[in-house]
Amino acid sequence: MKKIAIIFGGKSGEHEVSLVSASSIVKVINERSFEVIQIGITESGRWYTGENCLDKFKSKNLEGLTEIFISTDPERIGFIPENGGFIAVDVCFPVLHGPFGEDGTIQGLFEMMNVPYVGCGVLASSTAMDKLQCKAIWEAAGLPVVPYIGLGRSAWEKDSELVLREVKEKLKLPLFVKPANMGSSVGITKVKEWNDLKAAINEAANYDNRILIENGLNVREIECAILGNDDLVASPLGEIIVGGEFYDFNDKYVNGVSRSQIPAEISDDLSKRIKEMSIKAYRLLNCSGLSRVDSFIDKDTGDIFLNEINTLPGFTSISMYPKMMEAYGMSYHSLIERLIELAFERYEDRKKNRVNFNSGSDWFV
Repeated sequence: MKKIAIIFGGKSGEHEVSLVSASSIVKVINERSFEVIQIGITESGRWYTGENCLDKFKSKNLEGLTEIFISTDPERIGFIPENGGFIAVDVCFPVLHGPFGEDGTIQGLFEMMNVPYVGCGVLASSTAMDKLQCKAIWEAAGLPVVPYIGLGRSAWEKDSELVLREVKEKLKLPLFVKPANMGSSVGITKVKEWNDLKAAINEAANYDNRILIENGLNVREIECAILGNDDLVASPLGEIIVGGEFYDFNDKYVNGVSRSQIPAEISDDLSKRIKEMSIKAYRLLNCSGLSRVDSFIDKDTGDIFLNEINTLPGFTSISMYPKMMEAYGMSYHSLIERLIELAFERYEDRKKNRVNFNSGSDWFV
């Protein structure tokens, strides 16, 4: 029986959201096919496992859990408990949203461990997480993005007045100010008056040293679930009907004033164009496994813009990604199994890469 490590929590503002997603996944894992090992990462970065690990993380009472450490032995893939022994794993399923979970860091760790894992690889994860880098790649490939500028926290701290003048020259109100590397709309501010811009940039700078500022358009928010490594599936589109000023953390997880519509009520032609654009965006970043691609339709002009791509989207049974895949015809249970299959498929493909080279020269001897 394959041993699957479900990894949740993490050093992120989305720690709590991760626990909710992990709960849904743990419930539907076929225990006849997999032995599930629950692994929680605290907000300080310590790793634990043990009976009812997920429930204990939810209650914030880790008593009775065992701290574990990563094995660096490529012949022993898994984890070493603090009290000795060894926990072997066959595949990892990171259910970690935001920094240190979907930004390429833990993916690099899995690569070093030589273990298959669900989701995108290092490059795709890190690029997708950084909104500025992602937009630059899409823009260079001719894909439409909302007009924006990027700035570094050090430049802002050095000469904020110069930055403010540049923003006023290149963009127009309203604006959205965002940390480049955060999820769930954390640190994002909608700016309607120029006098509020400075505070918004300071807020974003609390979360990242790279800041994105973009025009705030009157838009419909459209999402597409992509599944696969090479042969891709694009789901029916979904639409977020925003309850507040924008789809922020409270709208997503707290007050419930936003709702979703699947399939989105748009024309077949427009739906086809957005799906094709989403697939191209996915391939450009070298994504694998899964991602949710978010787009805008400008209500005033009808123009389409790519917004962002989420390589580890929310994964409760009622989250947008699973719901869109359900509309495609794939149940939540089947989706989990397919993602694990894709993890092994990518791992086997990666093993084909040569990691040594014999130059035939004795120059290095």
